[in-house]
Amino acid sequence: MKHFILLFLFTGGLFLSAQAAGTDTAFITPFERSNGRQTATFAEAIEYYKKLSTTYSTVMLGDAGITDNGYPLKVVYYTKDGKFTKDDWKKNNRVVILINNDIHPGEPDGVDASMMLVRDAATGKIDVPANIVLVVIPVYNIGGALNRNSNSRANQNGPESYGFRGNAKNLDLNRDFTKCDAAETISLEELFARTSPDIFIDNHVSDGADYQHVMTLLASQHDKLGGAAGEYMYKTFTPLLYKEMKTKGYDMVPYVNDFDKTPENGWTAFFESPRYSSGFASLFGILAYVPETHMLKPFKDRVNATYALMECFIKLGAEHAAEIKNVRAADKKAVITKKEFVLDWKVDTARCDSILFMGYEAGYKPSDVSGLPRLYYDHSRPFTKKIPFYDHFIPTKTISKPQAYIIPKAWTSVISILRTNGVRINRISRDTTFDVTAYHIDNYETLPRPYEKHYLHKNVQTSVVKISMRFTEGDYIIWLDQPANRYIIETLEPTAPDAFFAWNYFDGILQQKEGYSDYVFDDVAAQLVEKDPSLKSMLDEKRKADPEFAKNAGAQLDFVYKHSPYFEKSVNRYPVYRLEY
Repeated sequence: MKHFILLFLFTGGLFLSAQAAGTDTAFITPFERSNGRQTATFAEAIEYYKKLSTTYSTVMLGDAGITDNGYPLKVVYYTKDGKFTKDDWKKNNRVVILINNDIHPGEPDGVDASMMLVRDAATGKIDVPANIVLVVIPVYNIGGALNRNSNSRANQNGPESYGFRGNAKNLDLNRDFTKCDAAETISLEELFARTSPDIFIDNHVSDGADYQHVMTLLASQHDKLGGAAGEYMYKTFTPLLYKEMKTKGYDMVPYVNDFDKTPENGWTAFFESPRYSSGFASLFGILAYVPETHMLKPFKDRVNATYALMECFIKLGAEHAAEIKNVRAADKKAVITKKEFVLDWKVDTARCDSILFMGYEAGYKPSDVSGLPRLYYDHSRPFTKKIPFYDHFIPTKTISKPQAYIIPKAWTSVISILRTNGVRINRISRDTTFDVTAYHIDNYETLPRPYEKHYLHKNVQTSVVKISMRFTEGDYIIWLDQPANRYIIETLEPTAPDAFFAWNYFDGILQQKEGYSDYVFDDVAAQLVEKDPSLKSMLDEKRKADPEFAKNAGAQLDFVYKHSPYFEKSVNRYPVYRLEY
C-alpha cells in the first residue's frame, strides 16, 4: 500500500502526522488524528476493524454473541498466517491472547491502543510472531460506550469524551462473571470456552491515590490461581513483564489498591473473586492481567503505555510459549484428579514482597469547599522508596470434591450458565435413588440494599445430612472428572463467596410454603409430644434454657411443628446434592 508524508502547521511549531511513521492514511485512528485527545466511538472502532479485515488477510472480524442493547459483540482475530481455526491454533501450539476493552467505557485506553496494535501487526510495523493468536474485543460494553459524555469520570485526565460505566441495564460488567445477568457476559464466557485463551488482558484505568507511575498492573493473585500456572506467573512471567516494560521507559508497580490512605506504607494486593473478569479467568487456569493506567496522567500517555504493555505480552508470550502451554496443560490435568479445593482466602500479613514505588509526598490543607482538612499530593516533592506489597494469601475455607453434583431439572438457569462455560453435563436416564449429601442452609446474611441487581448473601452457614433421595428422569448429573472442576465447585458450593447461592439463584428454597392454624394444630402437637419422648425432651430442654421461649406459646407450637412430619423438608434445603465417593 502507498504511504504519504504530510506536515500540519500548529501554533507553536510543526507536528509530524502519524502518516510520517509509515501508517496508511486510511488507518489513522481518531486518537492519532486528534493528537491523543479523543477516543474512538463504538461506530468508528467497528468501521475501522471492518476496513482492516477487508484489506488484510491476517485480520478477521466476527461476532461473539449478542449484547443487552441488541448489538452483536464484535471480536477481532489476528494471526500472522491468516488461519483462524481453533484446531489450527492447537495443532501448532499457539499462545492465544484474549484482549478485552471497554468493560468500563469511561476507561477507553485499550480501545485506541488495540486499534493501533492490530493495524501495526497487519501492516508489519510490529512483528507478532507466528505462534501468537490475538483475540481482541474492540468494545465490550457497547451500551455504556453509546452513552457518551464528558463528565462521568470526574477524576480522570481525558479523553475529551468517553462512555459510561454501566451497560444498557446499568450493570457493572466487571461484577457479572459469576451471576451472568448481562447478555455481554454470556457472550464473552462462550468466547472463553471456544478460544481457550492462555493469557487474558482486561484493559482499565485506575482511580485512587496519586503517584508517578503511568501504568500499574493487577496480576491475578498467584496463590489463588495456584498450581504450576500460579507459580510460573508469580516467579517468571510477571517479573519479565516488569522488566520488559522498564526497557520501554515505563516503571510499573502493582495496582495501587489503596483508597482510604496514602500508599507510601504499602498495600494489599487486590483480591479478585470470580465475579471479576480476572478472577473468573483464574478458575480455568488462565494467566489473567488487568492493566490499570493512572487516571491523572494525560490520555495520550496512558494509551501509549497500554500499547507498550500489550507489545510486552506478545513478545514474552511468543518467547515463553512452551512454558505457558506446559504449565497450563499440567494444571488442566491436575484439576481433574485434585481432591481438595479452596473456597475462600485471606491475606497473609506475615509475608510481603518489596517493591520500588515512585510517589509524591502527601499532606493536608484546608479545603476550599468545607474549610476542613483535605488530602493533597505535592508534586514538587516526589520520592522513590521500597515499600511492602502484601501479595500472599492463605486458605480460610476448603472443601473436598464430590464424585458428582446432582441438580433437579427445574434449575435451568444455573444449568444454562454452566453449559456456557463448557461444563459437561449429563442427564439421568431413568428415575433413580441415590445416597447423597444434602446441605441445609442454617444461616446467612443478606445485603440491605441491592448490589449489581442482587441482594447478595454472605457468611453462609450450612449443615449436612446423608439421605437416600429419588431423582427423576432428566435430572442433571455433573461428574467431577473434567477440566472445569474448579469453576463447578466455586459456583455450586453454597458457602463459596461468589457461588450461585450468594447471587440469589436458589432463593426459592428459603421460603416456607405451608403452615398451620394454631387452634387446630395445638391438639395435633399435643399428641405428637405425647407419642414422641425425644421430642418432649427437646421441648423441655428448650424451655429450661430459654425463659422467653418458655413464656411464648406460639414459639413452642412452632418448635413442635418444625420437628414434626408436617414441616416441609424442602425449606432451606439446598437443591444441589453431592454424590460422594
